[in-house]
Amino acid sequence: MNQQERVSPGTAAPAEGSSCSRLSPWVLLVSALAVKTALMTVGLVVLFHRSCGQYKTLPQNAPGWHCIPNGSASQKDSWKCCPEGWRPFQESCYYFSDDWMPWNESQQNCSGMGSHLVVINTKAEQAFINKEIQMKYQREQINLYIGLRAQKVGQWRWADQTPYNETAAFWRPREPSDDPNELCVVISYKKDVFRNWNDVPCRIHSYRICENAAETI
Repeated sequence: MNQQERVSPGTAAPAEGSSCSRLSPWVLLVSALAVKTALMTVGLVVLFHRSCGQYKTLPQNAPGWHCIPNGSASQKDSWKCCPEGWRPFQESCYYFSDDWMPWNESQQNCSGMGSHLVVINTKAEQAFINKEIQMKYQREQINLYIGLRAQKVGQWRWADQTPYNETAAFWRPREPSDDPNELCVVISYKKDVFRNWNDVPCRIHSYRICENAAETI
């Protein structure tokens, strides 16, 4: 036997795999961290694409969005969204202007934001608008254009072509005046007065209320 091959009595020969066994806990730890990182990355990518997919359908002319729970029993996880600066009510969003202009320019301004001058269909909607006017302007009296006008006396038509419904109209007493020079309609707001529509000349400058459908995501 070669002297280099001799082993002292009582001394065990070194195991060839001992260095690997000492490294195995580190290998497992590094592997676990890698798997965890990969799963987090996948989750973030899915969330990002999901969010992008939702908001691609929203109009692109608004700088930001304000969302509230939809409240529908069949859509508990959905949200109703309006552009920032717009007020939500039922299925619509409403914009109350800070400046004033004639009726035609008011309608064009609303159209430029993908909306139209407000169309009021119910008593609840009229009550909501009165409340919002009081909160925003905090004035005793103010005029705001709505989307109702006539091409001829008595032939009222809404800006979105909704037929005029006399039973859902909220004229002031003795209005409309049926004056051929007064073919556009404002809410002539006065505190605690619910019926406040008034026909006026379309050229006068007034504030305006725009309306658009809310986005559900």
